[in-house]
Amino acid sequence: MTGDLADVVRRAVGAVTDPELRRPLADLDMLRDITVDGTVAHVGIALTIVGCPAATRIESDVHAAAAAVPGIEAVEVAVGVMTPEERRALTERLRDGRAPRQMPFGPDSLTRVIAVTSGKGGVGKSSLTANLAVALAARGRRVGLIDADVHGFSIPGLLGIAPGTQPTRIDDLMLPPVAHDVKAISIGMFLRDGESVVAWRGPMLHRTVQQFLTDVFFGDLDVLLIDMPPGTGDIAITLGQLLPHAEVLVVTTPQEAASDVAIRSGLVARQTGQRVIGVVENMAALTLPDGTVLDLFGSGGGQAVADALSQDADPVPLLASVPLSPALRTGGDAGLPIVLGDPQDPAARAILAVADAVDQAGRGLAGRRLSVTPR
Repeated sequence: MTGDLADVVRRAVGAVTDPELRRPLADLDMLRDITVDGTVAHVGIALTIVGCPAATRIESDVHAAAAAVPGIEAVEVAVGVMTPEERRALTERLRDGRAPRQMPFGPDSLTRVIAVTSGKGGVGKSSLTANLAVALAARGRRVGLIDADVHGFSIPGLLGIAPGTQPTRIDDLMLPPVAHDVKAISIGMFLRDGESVVAWRGPMLHRTVQQFLTDVFFGDLDVLLIDMPPGTGDIAITLGQLLPHAEVLVVTTPQEAASDVAIRSGLVARQTGQRVIGVVENMAALTLPDGTVLDLFGSGGGQAVADALSQDADPVPLLASVPLSPALRTGGDAGLPIVLGDPQDPAARAILAVADAVDQAGRGLAGRRLSVTPR
């Protein structure tokens, strides 16, 4: 009977999910000796590395899973660490047959890769990307996010990832931190204390983006979003070479100074073979409580970009006009995206409409152009 009870405990504990790898402990070979002495369960587990940041949560979840088994009144958890050979076997299993440093997001991948780009900085591209990622994750999609804006990284703060948070390393694989069910990676996670500036040129930028695509273990993703730096520089060219099959979402503000250069970012993406799936106009008109409409940055820029990027057989829709919103700014500063913190705000509703369009395209319109009524 005790042996049978130990088997029940093993199954319960084996179903516990590693919060970083998002797989059951049994599938990761993290279980060790599990015995039952009377009503006391003795559970052994092996973490991937010493100092695993998820150690406390894993131990707590294992304890709770074992304690929930009928007949168990006390649980003792012994925590160890995998041997180098066990870690090597784990990384090989996680790669699923791929060679080390081989990119998993090629043309045959089932993951949709969407690069969010803009012609110039300061148009809210990163805020839109972070909120879009969170909105898609809230719909049950498995979402990864690469902060490729190496010189102006802001994704960790927008997602509420604590300063100093770094990816967990398992040999040559990096496990990205998870925030709001989004797996995110950024150069900001690798800077030493006191560093705040990345002064790199082409080769270093290329290598960094390539490492994000090859050495970070995102697992099985439905969507990989890439927050691009503004303009058409080195990283845009790198992504065009590495991911020519990627889709592109262009962000602009209504003013002509932003929309003119936004068109160029879309044209450069198209020259590399990437597909422009839509335009988002940010910082659009804000309706004040008295009904007054404040067009701080003018109007029409988003539609102008969409029209300029459209072709006869390949129209590009304006997916949404996101109004100016104090809540969008405060949510970004607090690390709580507005689509979660204040989903009824007009800006949140506009971004959620973009998420709906992107999600719909991924689920049911493969190979067809998005069809969304411009806002």
